[in-house]
Amino acid sequence: MFSPGHFQSSSPQMTDAQLAQLTLDNHQEAFEQLVRKYHMPLFNFIYRFLGDYDMACDIEQQVFLRLYTSLPHLRRGEPFKAWLFQVARNSCIDETRRQHRHAIPFSHLETEDGDDDAFSIEHIAQSSPAPDELLEHQELKSTLQQAIVSLPPNFRAVVALRYAAQLKFGEIGEVLHMPESTAKTYFTRAKVHLRRMLGQRSDFM
Repeated sequence: MFSPGHFQSSSPQMTDAQLAQLTLDNHQEAFEQLVRKYHMPLFNFIYRFLGDYDMACDIEQQVFLRLYTSLPHLRRGEPFKAWLFQVARNSCIDETRRQHRHAIPFSHLETEDGDDDAFSIEHIAQSSPAPDELLEHQELKSTLQQAIVSLPPNFRAVVALRYAAQLKFGEIGEVLHMPESTAKTYFTRAKVHLRRMLGQRSDFM
């Protein structure tokens, strides 16, 4: 329905508000430009949250459909990014509840002092490196994805927004309606859990 690759944009610097107005004026290519703008960060976030490619595609379509139907009512003074990620996060939580997935209790997570730099697969695996001959990069990515999906919803959302969508902690706080400091704390605690899960794998020892 919404394909980000079927048109060439002549005005890539247009704001979200301008694109929204053009869409409401029946210029459908403007909406496609909005889709193309947010497709990759949204899909990456949803996929990291759910760990299911097909479901991530479905949820992303739902998010953009919600955007399309909500355009007449959205505030035009700021980008739609925070709103889109809020809708995506809520849709992901609804899906996990529907599938009766159970997250790890908050009490099982530990605090850890550390920096707030964006992390990568290599950072998470740093404390429990595996022999190069036994570990393929794709296998590590798969294990990391499983660990992310096991996090409680708020922790999972922070990790996915930071890791997959590359949002700043201030932006994450805006999306999740929490202070920036809380987003940083959730992220740090989530990293502890992810490192522990990787370390518990026998082939990571």
